[in-house]
Amino acid sequence: MTIRARIENVRYAPTMCAQLPTHGIDAFLSGEAFRRGTFHLNYRGRKLTVSHWVSPKRTRSYPYARVYDSMDSLFPVTIIPVWKDEGQDGDSDFLQWDTVSLMSLLNVYVVLGYYADAERNPRYEDKITSFRFDTAHLRGRLDELLAYKSSALHWNLHELEVHLPEVWEKAVTAYERISKQTGVQTHNPKGAHRRIELIRRSAEAFKDRSRIGAESAQQRESVTTQPKESVSGDKATITIENYLGGEYYFTADEFHLEGDDLYLIEKKHSSREPLPSLGDIKDGLVKMILFTNLVDVTADGKPCRPHAVLGLTSSAIRGAVSSASDEEEVAAFLRTNRLWKTADGNTPRAIR
Repeated sequence: MTIRARIENVRYAPTMCAQLPTHGIDAFLSGEAFRRGTFHLNYRGRKLTVSHWVSPKRTRSYPYARVYDSMDSLFPVTIIPVWKDEGQDGDSDFLQWDTVSLMSLLNVYVVLGYYADAERNPRYEDKITSFRFDTAHLRGRLDELLAYKSSALHWNLHELEVHLPEVWEKAVTAYERISKQTGVQTHNPKGAHRRIELIRRSAEAFKDRSRIGAESAQQRESVTTQPKESVSGDKATITIENYLGGEYYFTADEFHLEGDDLYLIEKKHSSREPLPSLGDIKDGLVKMILFTNLVDVTADGKPCRPHAVLGLTSSAIRGAVSSASDEEEVAAFLRTNRLWKTADGNTPRAIR
């Protein structure tokens, strides 16, 4: 099924944000702060909540979960590397326009960064690891951000249209240096150079190139079942348009159409634990933020009422409960699966 929708305003009150450490600028510059995926930063009399992506690809290392933990902040910032090249034995991922546009929808300020240092991976001949940002560069971007008085949307567009070519050039130079220092052959830099030329030529050209990649990824995902999904229905492609005409390409792990009611279901699965990991759950909650704010939804051209559902499944539990279940049903489910409080008053990890 092909689903189309618009999104105008995002309203959501996060309730599962983690307790975060607070750092000063010295810990930021040394890299110590980056040991956590999200942290508070006290800088120049302001308190920022900063998350950082390991890779520009949004399916690696739970970047949505990191961003989610910043969403109860008045000033959420996320740092995304424009390019991550792990060497010939690893992946090479590039930033896409729609990734930054999605952060704009969530009102998260994006700071574009690049990896200035890395080490040879001892387990692979041609792979590097332990990537470290150029934190002096990031500090300069934070200085400019703190002086900026407009919305996350306008800042993020400025980052893409004005600042991105410069950061990408710095990334290319850094990887040339890292390759020489580690003796690891990186991927052919021609792809990165082509992207630089594309960005210089036109922001629209870069946007179109990213859109083609996003549409292709959407189609692949719509016919693929991942290990962390346990699905019983069909997948659907969802194309969401914002008020500026930008489009975002997603899939729903399952959908059910009952009359005019359309249920969009994101599934997270665990094969061993009673519940999927917290990172998986928060990743799904970011999808819920989007799905609960959709308007003008159509399914194969037919108008419908959307309902967002996050389904958590596990091979280690029996039965099922939902937000519509009453207390008796929930208690029976917990007893059946031994998920109640223990005699010493501690709550099993699955319930916490």
